[in-house]
Amino acid sequence: MEPRKPEGDVSGLLQVSFLLGLGLLVLKVAQLYVRRQRLLRDCQSFPGPPAHWLYGNVLEFPVEEELRKMVSLAEKFPCAFPRWFSGFWNLFQVYDPEYIKMILSKRDPKSHDVYKFLVPWIGKGLLVLNGSVWSWHRRLLTPAFHNDILKPYVGLMADSARVMLDKWEKLSYQPRSLEIFEHISLMTLDSLMKSAFSQQSNCQIDRRSNSYIQAVRELAYLLTSRMRNVFRHNDVLYWFSSSGRRARQAAQRAHQYTDQVIQMRRQQLKQEGGLEAISRKRHLDFLDILLCAKTESGETLSDEELRAEVDTFMFEGHDTTASGISWLLYALATHPEHQQKCREEIRGVLGDGTSITWDHLGQLPYTTMCIKEALRLYPPVPSIGRDIKETITFPDGRVLRAGNSVSLHIYALHHNPRVWPDPEVFDPLRFSPENLNLQHAYAFLPFSAGSRNCIGQKFAMNEMKVVLALTLLSFELKPDTTKPPVPISNLVLRSQNGIHLWLKRLH
Repeated sequence: MEPRKPEGDVSGLLQVSFLLGLGLLVLKVAQLYVRRQRLLRDCQSFPGPPAHWLYGNVLEFPVEEELRKMVSLAEKFPCAFPRWFSGFWNLFQVYDPEYIKMILSKRDPKSHDVYKFLVPWIGKGLLVLNGSVWSWHRRLLTPAFHNDILKPYVGLMADSARVMLDKWEKLSYQPRSLEIFEHISLMTLDSLMKSAFSQQSNCQIDRRSNSYIQAVRELAYLLTSRMRNVFRHNDVLYWFSSSGRRARQAAQRAHQYTDQVIQMRRQQLKQEGGLEAISRKRHLDFLDILLCAKTESGETLSDEELRAEVDTFMFEGHDTTASGISWLLYALATHPEHQQKCREEIRGVLGDGTSITWDHLGQLPYTTMCIKEALRLYPPVPSIGRDIKETITFPDGRVLRAGNSVSLHIYALHHNPRVWPDPEVFDPLRFSPENLNLQHAYAFLPFSAGSRNCIGQKFAMNEMKVVLALTLLSFELKPDTTKPPVPISNLVLRSQNGIHLWLKRLH
């Protein structure tokens, strides 16, 4: 038998462990205290709602009231205010166009404490990257959004829209309104697969064969909940929690889908003799250009970088566009006079809609104004984040010190009465040629602005025009007044209870 350790040694070890643990706890508390004092100092010039020393403003922003609360506070506190997610972490909410212009012109990186939560899902792609690596990826990807690449997509978008509208025709005879967001999400994914990835996904017909939409919806909910709750920020604690396990499983389902897309294309490129051979048979798409893009030194994207860009565009290319289209249809359903004006303009250009081309899209000025006004009222991405690396002095003399993080709150900006008179009124004439010059260049930011603006904004605008045109030629839209949508910020702008419309077949 081994000799027993003296009880004094065990007791001494426990005492040392206790003192070490206590010392680490005291050190952490001291760090948090110093951090809080710095944040409080930086907030002195920016009054905001009172915040609890431990949980900040969390209780004041329930999910279903968050956006309405932000708009209300933006009226009370001009330009910006600090929103505390705990007593030791805040984000400056910015909704003044001049403030936003100064911040976006600095090329500061995305907010690490926010965007890091997206990495297990979409990797380090264009949305998350910063600095020279971001610049390299942006240069590689820009050719994928050239007009010559986008032009053939119009017909493919129309094909996907017609599949959805055929389904809607059958559903329109049912004695209940239709929840459109899920249908439109499937349609935009189908459109993305056909255009950017040259694949016939069939996801609109056989939903069970594709769990990608459900995975994205679950990830959006889980990651947004994690961002809002500072007690879920620790990776070790989060990944062992039930929410963390659900997020990991959902990310795996999303990755299985995108991995399959990449592998199929690699095999196709190999079988058909590379990019030049394929370009003689069909239009080059986003994935072709990703797989074959090279820098001047001959570098290509690694497998990890490739998968990150595919995951990023797969999410942003369908989910944000689905949000924009869904809210656009709702806006016109609630404003029948503008809906009819759009329909008349569309008929004048497209006739019965049998054929729709790239050139047609530039001949719809009133429809375009309505789309922009819907994007103002319902921006698909309600906010974007930046880490401030250099101290900024704003025109009103207030100073935002380096080291702070900001949320450029696009939803609050678009609903700011100091920027937009009668901001809750749907008025497409705000975007008429004579009124455009009256707007601040940073007053309307559905696709962000500056060097990091949305690379796919032409793709999104084209799809919104195509889908709206074909929808209005087929249906009259009316809102279900018993189920008004509740806008919530869940990575993109969604409705907590869906978007329900009545559809009346026109012919």
